[in-house]
Amino acid sequence: MIPRYSRPAMAALWTPEARFRIWFEIEAHATDALAELGVVPRDAAARIWEADAAAGPFDVARIDAIEAETKHDVIAFLTHVSERTGPEARFLHQGMTSSDVLDTCLAVQLARAADMLIADLDALLAVLKRRAYEHKLTPTIGRSHGIHAEPVTFGLKLAQAYAEFDRNRTRLIAARADVATCAISGAVGTFANIDPAVEAHVASKMGLTVEPVSTQVIPRDRHAMFFATLGVIASSIERLATEVRHLQRTEVLEAEEYFSPGQKGSSAMPHKRNPVLTENLTGLARMVRGYVTPALENVALWHERDISHSSVERYIGPDATITLDFALARLTGVVDKLLVYPARMQKNLDRMGGLVHSQRVLLALTQAGVSREDAYRLVQRNAMKVWESDGALSLLDLLKADPEVTAALSPAEIEAKFDLAYHLKHVDTIFARVFGEA
Repeated sequence: MIPRYSRPAMAALWTPEARFRIWFEIEAHATDALAELGVVPRDAAARIWEADAAAGPFDVARIDAIEAETKHDVIAFLTHVSERTGPEARFLHQGMTSSDVLDTCLAVQLARAADMLIADLDALLAVLKRRAYEHKLTPTIGRSHGIHAEPVTFGLKLAQAYAEFDRNRTRLIAARADVATCAISGAVGTFANIDPAVEAHVASKMGLTVEPVSTQVIPRDRHAMFFATLGVIASSIERLATEVRHLQRTEVLEAEEYFSPGQKGSSAMPHKRNPVLTENLTGLARMVRGYVTPALENVALWHERDISHSSVERYIGPDATITLDFALARLTGVVDKLLVYPARMQKNLDRMGGLVHSQRVLLALTQAGVSREDAYRLVQRNAMKVWESDGALSLLDLLKADPEVTAALSPAEIEAKFDLAYHLKHVDTIFARVFGEA
């Protein structure tokens, strides 16, 4: 992933240094378990840890140089560990195969990445909740098909986003549990040359659960579900980002991204204030979703093992998690500093001459004895006049002047159907459902 869209903690998880450290811990913990079983000397297992502590960080350049000759990354790593550790290193990797190290390491990385992403979601949820309550009763127009429909509140828009990201948090917790499995089962996964107790020990030490049946690799349906979950979260990011982008359009301008002092919107037009952050989030969401299909295609491997998945995961593991981490943090900042314009929301509510109240009049006419077909016709013929006047006419005035309407409803009854507060009477109920608070 490029540095522009990376945050340090998540990026550090995917560095060669971090990967080799996890590899070593897997190998050393496995050797400890083998020592407990009497397969290797106890003092040798202890000296492996001691030698590593004394040697310091792994020499990535040296490992790369060895791999250039061996054409095998795990062998290159073990060779370098032997150089650092001495003769006790011969007890490493007893009965293990490369996939035991690689797959268990990937599980550790994805689990740790998930923990960071869950923390990102927690931060976003906190901001969404705060801003939702801030604008709980700020009326704004609801739109269907992009067209004015009926009133909602801006707080409800944010509450909807909160509920969606809360579901995503639940999904990610489940995906983390599903992918955090350990395989130390040897060639073709039969434990022929290593005791299952070693796998259980490594799993416990690395914060994983054991893979029930691993062949020679951990089944990739687990990884497919993990990356699919990241793709769903990315889509939720884009949904909220798209909402902000629309609200910032000049013709709408009900909310906009914070524009900092000294910020420039255009190299040519000094007046511009563009929704660059949410446009960026839309693009980043596309990238994260793009990694889902390769993860799905990785599920179908040959027999007990092939490595067609390997190159794919070297890309999508770091890129998807780093990109999503950055995107969630950016979206949190957007929501936190979002500029909201209640007066403009009210102006937009009013600009269509009361058309947003048409359904209430329709229902009132039916309750007064008018057939639904006739009621719809009466309201629509007046509403279309207002529509075609671009809001210059008033639906209320036209309805009160329509003898067929006033034959069923008095002027006072018609006026009562134009009460904005009526549309907001269940906001508390919805908030209680979303946030679990009375």
